[in-house]
Amino acid sequence: MLQVVKVRLYPHTQQQHSLAQAFGSCRWLWNYCLNLINQTYKETGKGLSGYEIKKIIPQLKKEHEWLSLTYSQCLQQVCLNLGVAFNNFFEKRAKYPRFKSKHGKQSIQYPQNVKVAGNYLSLPKIGDVSAIIHRPIDGKVKTVTISKNCSNQYFAAILFDDGKDKPLSNTQGKAIGIDLGLTHFAITSDGSKFDNPRILNKHEQNFKLKQQQLSRKQKGSNNRIKSRNKVARVHRKITNCREDFLHKLSRRIVNENQVIVVENLNVKGMMQNHKLAKSIHQVGWGMFCTMVKYKSEMSGKVYQEVDRFFPSSKTCHVCLNQVGSLPLDVRFWTCKNCHTRHDRDVNAAINLRDEGLRILTSGTGDKACRPGVSRNNRGRKKSTTVLSVGQEAHTVPSGQCG
Repeated sequence: MLQVVKVRLYPHTQQQHSLAQAFGSCRWLWNYCLNLINQTYKETGKGLSGYEIKKIIPQLKKEHEWLSLTYSQCLQQVCLNLGVAFNNFFEKRAKYPRFKSKHGKQSIQYPQNVKVAGNYLSLPKIGDVSAIIHRPIDGKVKTVTISKNCSNQYFAAILFDDGKDKPLSNTQGKAIGIDLGLTHFAITSDGSKFDNPRILNKHEQNFKLKQQQLSRKQKGSNNRIKSRNKVARVHRKITNCREDFLHKLSRRIVNENQVIVVENLNVKGMMQNHKLAKSIHQVGWGMFCTMVKYKSEMSGKVYQEVDRFFPSSKTCHVCLNQVGSLPLDVRFWTCKNCHTRHDRDVNAAINLRDEGLRILTSGTGDKACRPGVSRNNRGRKKSTTVLSVGQEAHTVPSGQCG
């Protein structure tokens, strides 16, 4: 089974210079090959594969001798990665490849010949780089990706094969549904609520101050570079706090449950609402779901997504009656049919859990027929009356919904 461990690197001054040279060479080669592919397509109507552009590296080394200072397989990997980027674009998994800039994050990839020892990594043409290896790396090292962030911190993502088979997933155990929100980050079907940490709000004043100081600095000056690094450190602090919260919560949920059901949210579409875009951006729903998914697969657990148009909040989990409309300001409601009082979020989590289990056990997948689940509300018979908190009941056309 393939695993990845990300470790912190502490290269000395000479190694930093060598890494900067390698970053620049790989970045230049990426931009050169991308431009070559664009020009070839304009002239001939055909593109170039990663293997085809890899063949031009020897000729480029003769024209640009400084390319020989970088490990040859790092340069070859650039061409292969560019080919993969175009494949992802044509298969609609990513956007069109873009040119790389010397500003921002930098990275290179070593496909082999990297040795991992107790407290250092041995990199070709770089040497032994000090590292904090906090987890054992037992297995064959596949690839090592060296990266540098905007705060001048160096990291190595080590991909290795531990020789173990991937655990088979099964549904025997506790099942849980998770409803994601803004007031509470996650609400589970067993009634637990995890508050939204609102990481950005805690650092917003400091971030604003650093941004103001940066805007006053003269472009190209050393003081502007120092101020930009201060802003980058605030960004790094916010990112680290958010990832720490998401890692701990996702690990807890995966450890305590066997079947985990979440809603397939359209986060990109929800970001179009300018009133909620900032709150949705800082909460990190997509990252959380990704963490839960890969941790579930590595632990033999089951991760299931329910379609975003499933009316989880508007359906009574006791009698399955559905509300015609349920505004966001209504947090509690009472079903007229069975007189059950619902917490909106907990009810949604329970319905997500039940729908996820139905998908897993029915064998028909999420395309199974279920009346009243389509996005178009016209032509459906609704049942239920809702009693919102502090409001009187209003009736809607009756009828039973499955």
